[in-house]
Order: sequence, then C-alpha cells, then structure tokens
Amino acid sequence: MAGNSHLQVTLPIIERSLAFFRPHHLELRRRLITSFLSILILSVVAYVFVEPIAAFLIAPLKHASPLVDKLVYTNLPEAFLSYIKLAFMIGLGASFPVILYQLWRFAAPGLRREEKKLAIIVVFWATLLFAGGACFALFAVLPRMLIYFMSYATPALTPLPKLGLYLTFVIRTMITFGLSFQIPFLMVMAGKADLVKAGYFRKKRYYFYAVIVVLAFMLTAGDFMATALLAIPLFGLYEAGIFLTALFARRKKADSPA
Repeated sequence: MAGNSHLQVTLPIIERSLAFFRPHHLELRRRLITSFLSILILSVVAYVFVEPIAAFLIAPLKHASPLVDKLVYTNLPEAFLSYIKLAFMIGLGASFPVILYQLWRFAAPGLRREEKKLAIIVVFWATLLFAGGACFALFAVLPRMLIYFMSYATPALTPLPKLGLYLTFVIRTMITFGLSFQIPFLMVMAGKADLVKAGYFRKKRYYFYAVIVVLAFMLTAGDFMATALLAIPLFGLYEAGIFLTALFARRKKADSPA
C-alpha cells in the first residue's frame, strides 16, 4: 500500500515535468531537423559539383611539383567515398551560419532584446571569422605547405598522393584554421561578459602563446610546418583580441554613466 501511494504521488510530478519540458523538446527537435536538412541539402548540392570542387582543391598540389600530374586511389570504392566525404564536409561548413542561427532561435525566447541583438552579432562574426580562416588556409597556407612537402620529391622518389587522404588533409586544414580564427572573437565576448579583462590577456601573453603552440601542434597532427603556419597568425589574432577587448571595455566604461 505504501508503495502504491508513493507511486501515485510520483506520477503526477513526472507528468507535470514532461508537460513543462515538452514545448522545449519539440522546439529543439524542430531546430535540429532544420539543421540536419540544411546539411543534407547543401551536401547534395556540393556533390552535384564535387568533381570541379575536387579539381579546384587538387590544383595547388599540381602547382607545387611538376612530378604530380594526377592522384591515385587503391580501393575500388575509395574515389566514391572520398567524393561523398568531401561533399558532406562542404555541406557541414556551408551550414555553419544556419546551425548558429538555429541555436540562436532556440535560445531567443529566453533572451532580452539586447541579448538577441548580441546573438545576431555573434552569428555574423563567428561565421565571418570561420570563413576567413578557411580561406586563409586554402589560399595562403596550403600552397606553401605543399611546396615544402613536395620539395622532397625527385625523379628517383616519385610522389603518388592518394585522392582520399589528400582531400581529407585539405578539408581538415581549412576547418582547423576556421575554428582557430575564433580566438579574438572569444576573447572579446569574454571581455564583454566581464569574465576577463584585457590586462589579464597582456600579463599572461606568453603563457597563452605556449598554449597556442601546443594546440596548433595537436590540431595539425604533429606537422611542424603546419604548426608554424597556424601558430604565427594566431599570435597576431591574439594581439588583435587584446586590442579589441580593451577597446570595447573603454567604450563600455564611457557609456556607463549614461
């Protein structure tokens, strides 16, 4: 009898809890479905043009060495799976603004008007920095890395790069730089939230430099050339983050009396 009475008390509490969370659950499901559909649609569109996209990404490798005129694949489904993977990664990267926007829409009902405006700024700058980092990797870093790597190729040492591994290397490099370029943005957001002051970033500069080197080494899978090419611009972005954090702090202090 005691067990039944306890169950009768517990069930209404569970039902009320489920009724409270149900609208949020449905909203989250709707946002996730929209994000997945965006990734799927953009991946399908990318797959339609996957061959010219792959040729565009392969071009820097051919320019890096006259000994490379084509790529190879050793397993029968490798080329097909490589194109599928490339299309998916492009669809995922292109859906980055949509995913951020869906996250904002999910959180927007609980935000104030000023916070909603800040969320739009967050989505815009995060997307812009990600795209800037990916383009910097593709057009500035990747050609120099390939020239260095292909300098070991000689008529006696013929390079035979595999299609799948090369495309994975390119996409991984672009995503790594895209995510790494979020550093100044995150620093500014931490400063605007009064979590960290610009002076702290200045005092701990060399500690953060060491962390950047370690992270760059890990993100580039231990490639020393890629580590240097990633760490050097991140140093500049870190300094830019200090400047912007201090600038926004001065503006906030100037506007506080009003």
